[in-house]
Amino acid sequence: TIRFEHVSFRYTEDSPEVLKDITLQVNSGEKIAIVGYNGAGKTTLIKLLMRLYDPTGGTIFYHDKNIAQYNLDDYHKRFGVVFQDFKMYDATLMENVVLDDIENIKKEEEAVSQALYNSGFGVRLETLPKGLYTSITSEFDESGVNLSGGESQKVAIARAFYKQADILLMDEPSSALDPIAEYQLNLSMAKASENKSVIFISHRLSTTRHADRILMLEKGQIIEAGTHDSLIARNGKYAQMWQAQASKYV
Repeated sequence: TIRFEHVSFRYTEDSPEVLKDITLQVNSGEKIAIVGYNGAGKTTLIKLLMRLYDPTGGTIFYHDKNIAQYNLDDYHKRFGVVFQDFKMYDATLMENVVLDDIENIKKEEEAVSQALYNSGFGVRLETLPKGLYTSITSEFDESGVNLSGGESQKVAIARAFYKQADILLMDEPSSALDPIAEYQLNLSMAKASENKSVIFISHRLSTTRHADRILMLEKGQIIEAGTHDSLIARNGKYAQMWQAQASKYV
């Protein structure tokens, strides 16, 4: 269980509050979508949970323990994370997924392949000349491949799946994907995260429909919370955002 109790945050003493008095509980195994316009505080909330920053007010609890009391390295191991500004490195595909030193990397081949299939990269994997050991980018290896933005995003998502963490945090996980790839990713995410807690930020509301709960942030505060259907029925800010996006497909 993750619990925010009256959490506020500002970057400097003189800057305005980015988050204001956030109280929130995420139960084990729950799938939470966070939506809102740019600057609402969505990514900051994720970074506070990761302890990349500490709250300037209030407390965040993980299993009823203040997250500031955990060993930071041990705490980070509980999370699989995809941020918007992920990077691809001039290394093999295998190394780009694992991002760690492994004594016997051959033993990890099956787990890495499964993570890539779960993220929707499986079809592309089958075309790579050296499979998992294909170099990503051709900067130092002429036989290396350069991935598209959508393909790179799938590899970044595979990192989170491979890690086998308790909690998945995803910031715009499908922003570079086409609608079909996004749909396939949603199915894979549902299967791969069946027993995990998932918190994801999305501007594409098609990805939020099946979340257990949707939180609408505005100016650093949670202004609406509920399922997709309940928020549509409320006809508030979320419904307005949904109708604006849905009208483009009618």
